[in-house]
Amino acid sequence: MNFNIVCMSGDGIGPEIIAEAKRVLNKIAKKYGHSIVYKDI
Repeated sequence: MNFNIVCMSGDGIGPEIIAEAKRVLNKIAKKYGHSIVYKDI
């Protein structure tokens, strides 16, 4: 499964939180054979 995710780090969530969320999502995607494309805006 392929996912496209838009990341908005300026909505009250700092860039360090976004980075950790991406790290977790990437581990999940790797485990289940998915791919994720992030678009930072």
